[in-house]
Amino acid sequence: MLEEFVGKKPDDAFSRYGLAMECMNSGDAGAADQHFRVLIETNTEYVPAYLMYAQLLVRESRGEEARAILSSGIATAEKKGDQHARSEMETLLAEIR
Repeated sequence: MLEEFVGKKPDDAFSRYGLAMECMNSGDAGAADQHFRVLIETNTEYVPAYLMYAQLLVRESRGEEARAILSSGIATAEKKGDQHARSEMETLLAEIR
C-alpha cells in the first residue's frame, strides 16, 4: 500500500518515510537506503528522516556516511527549532566510532 502511495505521489515526504521505515524494519536495507536518500534529497526539511537514515547507516557499518547525514540533520533541526530531534542526532553522532 505504501508503495502505491509513493508511486502516485513520489514527493510526499510522509509516504516515502513510511516506506523507508517499512523496508528498514523488514530487513531490506538496500531499499530503505534508496528511499531515505530520495526523501532527504526531495524533502530536505523532513527532520525525522535524518536520524532514522543515520541509524540504518550505522547498522550497515557506514559510519562516515551516518556522520554526514547527522551533521545535515542537526543543522536542519536547529533551523526548524526542533531541539528534541537535534539532541537525539547529537547523541547518535557522539556514539559513532
